[in-house]
Amino acid sequence: MPRIDPSSRVADGARVADDVEIGPFCTVGPGVELRAGVRLLSHVNLTGVTTIGEQTVVYPFASLGTPPQSTGYRGGATRLTVGRNCQIREGVTISTGTEDHGQVTTLGDRCFLMANTHIGHDCHVGNDVTMANGAIIAGHVVIANHVFIGGNTAIHQFVRVGEGAMLGGMSGVIHDVIPFGFAFGPRAILVGLNMVGLKRRKFSREDLHRIRRAYNMLFFGSDTFVTRMQRMGAEFADDPVIGKIVSFIRESGKQPLMMPAAGRSTADSDAAS
Repeated sequence: MPRIDPSSRVADGARVADDVEIGPFCTVGPGVELRAGVRLLSHVNLTGVTTIGEQTVVYPFASLGTPPQSTGYRGGATRLTVGRNCQIREGVTISTGTEDHGQVTTLGDRCFLMANTHIGHDCHVGNDVTMANGAIIAGHVVIANHVFIGGNTAIHQFVRVGEGAMLGGMSGVIHDVIPFGFAFGPRAILVGLNMVGLKRRKFSREDLHRIRRAYNMLFFGSDTFVTRMQRMGAEFADDPVIGKIVSFIRESGKQPLMMPAAGRSTADSDAAS
């Protein structure tokens, strides 16, 4: 049987696995599912149609599955899905989706959300994502796997952040960030590549050299960006790593792509990262 502190309230209809632990002064709504090994430490609010994956730990004063902060929301039973083995720290807030944009907000596996972070409605956050203290994500944002978001960074609605990117602290991100990019600044620009993240994930030296060469080919030169993009795509046509950057850009639609400052090369970002 689950261990539920007498001060907590678990509504009829909530689905709670046998080994779940619910600490003091938590509230669990009727549409909530807590899967095996979930721990709510204390003072946690879970509501809406919300699923918390296996072994995830939720810290005090987090509030998950609350209605979206959207004037277009009409009160529907939209959803939040949180993956397994996540650490959701103090004061984190995550909203459900809205009726007109897929109806679901998702957070992947093994994510680490530090204190007072926020994920807005209809966001899709991948696996192994870290959000440092105070980072906030507006609605409709897509965050790929292995992204690091620095403290007090804000991401504008509808932005996409590619796999393995790093967003420096105190940044305002209003444009799409390529996979493996490193973005920083009040109105963030690309300052190079997330070389630290790539090394931690055991990318080979050859991989690092190819990614650096592709980055410089794409963003620097006297010809147009479209021409450079075509040339990079042709040169690295069979490269699965560079292919992630090419595919990300081709799938962007009308969303603006974040660019580096003129004349800034990856050598600058290596030092910064």
